[in-house]
Amino acid sequence: MSTNALWWVSLGLGLIVLVAATALLQLLLNQVRRVENASLDVWETAATVARNTATTWMLTQTTVRLDRLTEEALRHDEFLASAQDENQAVGG
Repeated sequence: MSTNALWWVSLGLGLIVLVAATALLQLLLNQVRRVENASLDVWETAATVARNTATTWMLTQTTVRLDRLTEEALRHDEFLASAQDENQAVGG
């Protein structure tokens, strides 16, 4: 084989390697973009969860205050029931 033929063969092989490397790098870039998009989705979901659960510490206070409200409502009910009984006793 002549020197010119060897040069053409080496240039052809170099072109094949260049095309293969470009294709592999493009595949890698596409995968990196997919991972980046997926990680952004995870980040947004985590931020939403954090916003939705930021006030769960207040549930204990809500329970305590609801218990107080229930006690007060029961006192009102007892008072109204006793007032109604008194009205029936006086009127009847």
